Amino acid sequence: MFDDLWLYIVVGFAAQLIDGSLGMAYGVSSNTFLLSLGLPPAMASASVHIAEVGTTAVSGISHLCLKNVNKKLVLSLVFTGVLGGAAGAYLLTQLETTYLKPAIALYLLVMGVRILVKALKRKAGEETSEKAKYKPSFLAGLGLVGGFFDAMGGGGWGPIVTTTLIANGEQPRYVIGSVNTSEFFVTLVQAATFFAVMGIGYWRIILGLLIGGVVAAPFAAWLCKKVPAKALMIIVGIVISGLSVRTIWLGVESLLY
Repeated sequence: MFDDLWLYIVVGFAAQLIDGSLGMAYGVSSNTFLLSLGLPPAMASASVHIAEVGTTAVSGISHLCLKNVNKKLVLSLVFTGVLGGAAGAYLLTQLETTYLKPAIALYLLVMGVRILVKALKRKAGEETSEKAKYKPSFLAGLGLVGGFFDAMGGGGWGPIVTTTLIANGEQPRYVIGSVNTSEFFVTLVQAATFFAVMGIGYWRIILGLLIGGVVAAPFAAWLCKKVPAKALMIIVGIVISGLSVRTIWLGVESLLY
């Protein structure tokens, strides 16, 4: 049993290292692992989001200390993100979501390719504005969609919100820091919703993911500050495109077989 705990700690550490430095994939990577163990989607998503309450808190504080956060961007995303997250968490316990992941993955694949194209065209050392360039209604809608699909898919806040903002030209460092910081509030509400609707088991899994994620969060935030913007964009584009292709393939395979 102790060996199992170490396995979950390693998974949580790796997932948060990716998420904190790239602004995405904690939920996607850790949820994929839990589903491979045979956990039902709702229970896997609940376990990941409860662990994320701790990891996103440490990650957000780390990004704030390293000045990676655009506070106006956080405020524009967080309120509707919370609403979308609560709705998605509740519906996940009630609905079949077989066709949901491939549809999201297709959108993310397009965004991932856009990021790669922009990164390859970007000149070395070129930076974009720290300030958000979007209408409040666009950011509010993005937060709502990101929170909803994050809960439904066990991960998606970072991939949807971070990918969309970076693909449209925002500076990666501030997008990643702001999205990670706002994710704490979204995750907190999702976890509370899961707990209220279905209760929570699998505490060993939650504890392992939490320990690994908390340890990795400060280091991941430091990486986000130090890695050049162009390199971050290329890494984000490759990661999100690869994960999206894999999700689409698994969805098609499940329909065929």
